[in-house]
Amino acid sequence: MNDSPTRFPAPAGPAPSAPAAPDSGRRRTVPLDPDEALRLLAGAPLGRIVFTRQALPAIRPVNHIVDDGHIIIRTHESGALVLSTKEAGTRGVVVAYEADDIDTTTRLGWSTVVTGYCHLVTDPDDLARYERLLTPWSDQTMDQVVRIRPDLVTGIRLVHVAETD
Repeated sequence: MNDSPTRFPAPAGPAPSAPAAPDSGRRRTVPLDPDEALRLLAGAPLGRIVFTRQALPAIRPVNHIVDDGHIIIRTHESGALVLSTKEAGTRGVVVAYEADDIDTTTRLGWSTVVTGYCHLVTDPDDLARYERLLTPWSDQTMDQVVRIRPDLVTGIRLVHVAETD
């Protein structure tokens, strides 16, 4: 068995410009209440869905909307999330959904995680409505819609620590 790490060649093209030096001030995390965490998530353009596939964690970046407190995602028929959701049946599949907005220079921002059950949306009126409201970023045909019912909503905000703290 080969224990050496897999090495990938450097990307072709010009080297990216060096990022700005991070702010070295002190920070602390402040918990967000669930309503604020969900409000911030609703304003984020992108999140990550986490689910189990073949006994391993799977993570996919997706765009979303929040509708009546539920997170809505469009995906495709053969997608791992759809397959997992179908396998789970009416009980749904447990997922986590994470979104954040953290500035890499100031190191300030927020992060939220929602945990809950994911179900396929099957009502034709709901499907048509979500197809109008949510345009996937991928050019792949996204003919399936899933709804996450949040059971646990947590979040943190990264803030500067004042010199007097």
